[in-house]
Amino acid sequence: MSTPERLIESTRELLWERGYVGTSPKAIQQHAGAGQGSMYHHFTGKPDLALAAIRRTAEEMRATAEGVLSAPGSACERIQTYLRRERDVLRGCPIGRLTMDPDVIASDELRAPVDETLDWLRERLAAIVEEGKKQGEFAPSLDAEAIAATILATVQGGYVLARASGSPAAFDAGVRGLLSLLTAGSPAT
Repeated sequence: MSTPERLIESTRELLWERGYVGTSPKAIQQHAGAGQGSMYHHFTGKPDLALAAIRRTAEEMRATAEGVLSAPGSACERIQTYLRRERDVLRGCPIGRLTMDPDVIASDELRAPVDETLDWLRERLAAIVEEGKKQGEFAPSLDAEAIAATILATVQGGYVLARASGSPAAFDAGVRGLLSLLTAGSPAT
């Protein structure tokens, strides 16, 4: 792996573990096995490197979600698969955790890939709910955008509750509850 790649990957890991404030240039360099000169040769500073890392994390999250959401199956099956996919629940969402980082939120540039990713996911989920409504899987009265926001809130909130309790059970309970609500009024049940 090249030095810039090691720096980006190390920054991604440290941002997920420690947040922006807790991720010092020295910690990045040590984690990446790179010197200060190498870091500043490839990046103008910590904000530039953090932006590259956040963008990479956002791209990876979108690719993972798209892989599940565009797989074969009904709209309901794809949403269920998205909600139940393998996650490191106790570690939290690497993008969602950035929303709680005051330095990321205070920076329009660092916040942009976070906002874009969450917006993309909401829009993608809303399109699938609309598809499910047209196929008769979901009640026609469902507001696709509100349901998409609820799915996203359940996942992100599930991470928070799981981390707080030290158990993935809270995440799993939220997913089960959402799925039962989603399918309760559907014509197919």
